[in-house]
Amino acid sequence: MEKNQNNKRGFLEKVKKNKVLLLMILPATIYFFIFMYLPMGGIILAFKDFNYRDGILGSPWNNFENFKFLFAGGKILRVSFNTIAYNGVFLIVNHSLQIISAILLAEIGSKYFKRIIQSFLFLPYFISWVIVGFMVHNILSYEFGALNSFMNALGLESIDAYMNIGMWKYILVGTSAWKWLGYGTVLYLAAIIGIDKEIYEAADIDGASKFTKIKTITLPLIVPQIIVLVLLNIGYIFRGDFSMFYQVTGNNPLLYEATDVIDTFVVRSLLKIQDIGMATAAGLFQSIIGFVILILCNSLVKKYQKDYSLF
Repeated sequence: MEKNQNNKRGFLEKVKKNKVLLLMILPATIYFFIFMYLPMGGIILAFKDFNYRDGILGSPWNNFENFKFLFAGGKILRVSFNTIAYNGVFLIVNHSLQIISAILLAEIGSKYFKRIIQSFLFLPYFISWVIVGFMVHNILSYEFGALNSFMNALGLESIDAYMNIGMWKYILVGTSAWKWLGYGTVLYLAAIIGIDKEIYEAADIDGASKFTKIKTITLPLIVPQIIVLVLLNIGYIFRGDFSMFYQVTGNNPLLYEATDVIDTFVVRSLLKIQDIGMATAAGLFQSIIGFVILILCNSLVKKYQKDYSLF
């Protein structure tokens, strides 16, 4: 009894001591509770034949019928492959470019020039995907696009990008890299700036070149940040960026085969057939697979480098 009172008193003292920090994190906690945890109660819809008359709790159970319907057509397997493939490429390309960009920025001596470059890199992050979609359309439009206007001026034939499925794999990868380059660069740049300058000074005394310092000092010392950021992104590897895939492609049916991911497939299915149970089943399937992938990757990291794992 006395031990419990001491623990309670110690907890209250910690709360009182850190009340400012707790108040700062309170809005984020409320946000995640309302928009992330409360909606989890809707998972039961994946196992129900939902109808508006009976509501969520009153609708009859149908066991795994929603999942059977989801996998019956085979489309979910294709969009699942697209989701994993795109996010895998995004993971490799985006982080590689962000690391390279952060290293190059760190090597720039002029603070004024560095701030200008950093601002230009960060600008796309604040542009909504709707605007990016319009930009891509204005560039690739067959009749009025900037790309075809330039090619026609050179005497070359126009390219109908919206009929060429193969192009969009590269367009989406390039668009994602462009939009997220500045955000990731700032994160990695902060890690590089935090490296002790005395280490670089010692390397200068030993006559190390810039490339050698990057290879033997910068990259090894930012490995923890790289692993943490990659692991956090792996958690979303089974989730497509709905806004990007929907807005950039213009929801063009001709491009579904190469650009359709689980999120766009679910939303489009929900709008067409209005089967809430099937859409919930797809979302649950997506979340479970993403969770399993994250656990496996974190376990591998924990096995070989325990200090770098998320948990």
